[in-house]
Amino acid sequence: MTIADIKKTAETKMEQSIAAFKGNLQKIRTGRANPALLDTVQVEYYGSMVPLSQVANVALIDSRTISVQPWEKNMGAKIEKAIRESDLGLNPASLGDLIRVPMPAMSEERRKEMTKLARNEGESAKIAIRNLRRDANESVKKLVKDKLASEDDQKRAEADVQKFTDRRILEIDALVAGKEQEIMAV
Repeated sequence: MTIADIKKTAETKMEQSIAAFKGNLQKIRTGRANPALLDTVQVEYYGSMVPLSQVANVALIDSRTISVQPWEKNMGAKIEKAIRESDLGLNPASLGDLIRVPMPAMSEERRKEMTKLARNEGESAKIAIRNLRRDANESVKKLVKDKLASEDDQKRAEADVQKFTDRRILEIDALVAGKEQEIMAV
């Protein structure tokens, strides 16, 4: 493995960490409705647990209401039960075939809890990025130790890895700040 391979691998893994972090941020509730909020809900479907999106169409009715349209009529009650029992604190209501999921207004205290959760997710993502930096630097040091690269190459590689680590950390900070604004907006 060359220094270029190590840097490319580290950068790719950092991008994947950022993508996972963005997915985690979407699951954090804000005052507005978001269909991605129901991605974690599992529904029993013929004896096995499947994601809600595989048994129903999830869409927005307005900024405070999510609609869930089951593909099979007999799934309505099961979907409603799964949403109610999830840890999201939502109370769905059936209107014939359509299930409406109104988003309750969040209290100031709940908003602060959500911002703390967003910050914690951000810190976890930063730790993952720093761990990837450490792994890349250790791989480069191993190449130097095995006399496959010079110490000058090591310094340059570590500087490059540090540059894209810094870029990713700034990106995470910006995403957390944006999420906090979104949560605190009434």
